[in-house]
Amino acid sequence: MATLSVKPSQRFRLPDWHTNSHLLSTNAERQRDASHQIRQEARVLCNETNNQTIWDEHDNRTRLAERIDTVNRWKEMLDKCLTDLDAEIDALTQMKESAEQNLQAKNLPLDVAIECLTLRDSRRDIDVVKDPVEEELHKEVEVIDATKKALQQKISQAFEKLCLLQEVRQQLSSDHRDKMETLDIDRGCLSLNLKSPNISLKVNPTRVPNGSSTLQQWDDFSQFNKSRAEAEMKGAIELREAIALTIAETNNELEAQRVATEFAFRKRLREMEKLYSELRWQEKNTLEEIAELQEDIRHLEEDLRRKLQNLKLCHTRLESRTYRPNVELCRDQAQYGLTDEVHQLEATIAALKQKLAQAQDALDALYKHLARLQADIDCKANSMLLDTKCMDTRRKLTVPAEKFVPEVDTFTRTTNRTLSPLKTCQLELV
Repeated sequence: MATLSVKPSQRFRLPDWHTNSHLLSTNAERQRDASHQIRQEARVLCNETNNQTIWDEHDNRTRLAERIDTVNRWKEMLDKCLTDLDAEIDALTQMKESAEQNLQAKNLPLDVAIECLTLRDSRRDIDVVKDPVEEELHKEVEVIDATKKALQQKISQAFEKLCLLQEVRQQLSSDHRDKMETLDIDRGCLSLNLKSPNISLKVNPTRVPNGSSTLQQWDDFSQFNKSRAEAEMKGAIELREAIALTIAETNNELEAQRVATEFAFRKRLREMEKLYSELRWQEKNTLEEIAELQEDIRHLEEDLRRKLQNLKLCHTRLESRTYRPNVELCRDQAQYGLTDEVHQLEATIAALKQKLAQAQDALDALYKHLARLQADIDCKANSMLLDTKCMDTRRKLTVPAEKFVPEVDTFTRTTNRTLSPLKTCQLELV
């Protein structure tokens, strides 16, 4: 007969079995309730976080757009400021070049004034005087030196101002470039969305980079650059006006001095021409007087020779009558007459000799004075020629260089124009 083998194992009781089933059911319900609660909370959280995320992204997109507008406004202001600054730099550069050209142009009147002074140093004798012409020429040199110093000062100020403007422009350009780059970055950020392929997680994206500035610092920086640029441009405009005024004033002063100098030249030339005419008249009269005096001297000499012949005749008669014989050697009327005639002729001859000596002295004096007159005429002719050359040289100040043709040759002393008879004589004497 077969036997049932019982495996040795633990046996649970029936209540334990019921308890376990009830416990499983209860735990299942509790777990389902907990899961349901979690699911509800998860749905609420998803809804809330989705809404929050959407609104946060919308707000930040709006902030980015507003920031782009702000940066773009600053960029446009910097654009205009840079345009104005470039225009002012060009205007100031042109004004500086104009001042440099005016400064360079002052070399010609200075050379002309110095050349005139050098020419007038060739005057001779009494004509080497410190006349109004020389004073005006020295004054002209002083005026030119003063105008050159004033222009050079303005040119130096313009150069310094251009350096400052270039420095400001560099700062503005750097700020402008930064804003352009910022606009590119922010516009790129604004264009990103959830489907953009180049979005990814980054390491510590919320960090504050070194060198970060506050919004106030950012605004103050651009405002400072703009304000400084406007201030420098205002100073440049004032400097341009001052340079233009200096150029006008120096040109007016130089023109006024040129007119005064040439007026002094013309006045001096008229004065010398008048004196030259007077000297030539005196020379003519002196030559006529010399000719008349020489003629009178010849008459005196001839009359003296005749009186000597008369005296010889009287002497011969008296000597011959001394040989009358005996009583015939008497002192008759003829003897007394011849004796009186001898005395009269001797007195006449003495008077003629004295007058002839006086005439010779007068002739010598006339010749000496004529020599002085002719020497002074030569000096005056030389001085007039020198001043004429100076006036011709000064035509460079009013005639363009390409059209300037000297009217008086400095070396051959010839002229390309018809001179007056007075000046023709003047040139012949030199």
